[in-house]
Amino acid sequence: MSAAAVLGVAWLGGLVGLVVPPLARRFTDPPARPQPRRGAGARVWLPVSAAVFGGLAVTRGDDPALPVFLLVAAVGLVLARVDLACLRLPDPLVLTAGLVALTGLTGAALLADESARLVGALAGATVAGVAHVLLALLPGSRLGFGDVKLAAVLGLPLGWLGRDALLVGLVLPHLLHGGLVVGLLVARRVRRDTLLPLGPALLAGAWLAALLG
Repeated sequence: MSAAAVLGVAWLGGLVGLVVPPLARRFTDPPARPQPRRGAGARVWLPVSAAVFGGLAVTRGDDPALPVFLLVAAVGLVLARVDLACLRLPDPLVLTAGLVALTGLTGAALLADESARLVGALAGATVAGVAHVLLALLPGSRLGFGDVKLAAVLGLPLGWLGRDALLVGLVLPHLLHGGLVVGLLVARRVRRDTLLPLGPALLAGAWLAALLG
């Protein structure tokens, strides 16, 4: 993908970042914590979204499924914002991401004659979903079934990329989340019983796995 095209995709990501806060507010009623000013939210999410889109364009620019990755990322940004605000991953948003991923990857597979990659995507969703169900059932687990459903959805694009990307996408989110928890505990910003959202780590880990895969 040319530099101009990458910049265009990053610019599109910036526009997505502008609408992330107002869209997320529709799913955070009543909010669990004070909401930032609108301008402050845009200042945060615009560069984050631009970086997410730009990174995918640089690393996945030759993949026929790039538009699908970008659409899933757009929904994922809203999910991250909601989870940070109220520790929820709303089913309508997770379902939207899943439908976008499934239908988009099916279309990409048909157009590019990549049936094997579609099978890999379905297998990835199954593996990610089962693995997180098992984690959620462990004694003392704080993994919610919203996290399980999101992990299964993210398994679709990761499975499309292959086994290595799927493995990184399964492990990396928990390393990121664990590192964050340890850091906050050391800084005494949280207590051992404080609930922290896992959704952003799942999404960040999947994004990094897509870049590395």
